[in-house]
Amino acid sequence: MTIYHLAEPEHWERASLTGHYAESTRGRTMAQEGFIHCSSAEQWPVVRRSFYADHPGPLLLLEIDPARLAEPPVDEVGNPETGETFPHLYAALPVDAVVGVTELAPPHA
Repeated sequence: MTIYHLAEPEHWERASLTGHYAESTRGRTMAQEGFIHCSSAEQWPVVRRSFYADHPGPLLLLEIDPARLAEPPVDEVGNPETGETFPHLYAALPVDAVVGVTELAPPHA
């Protein structure tokens, strides 16, 4: 099952040069957050609207093949009120695990 991550273009460009991506979510690195936030196919549009509605530029939707990860994603509760779980990565994302990149133009709401 493919999982998804919303990335800012400059962060993905840097990852393409270094071979790994280490941003967690908007404004937070993996080092600050402890993991990389990811979503299912059904969840990423909601994440886009909820956390990036005011983001002025394009975003990139990274499609991640979990089979290409050294460590599998961990499903954890992301919203305690609903119990909804989200996949989290506890290691930097290798760029070769990303099997598709789609540019998403604003508005993101």
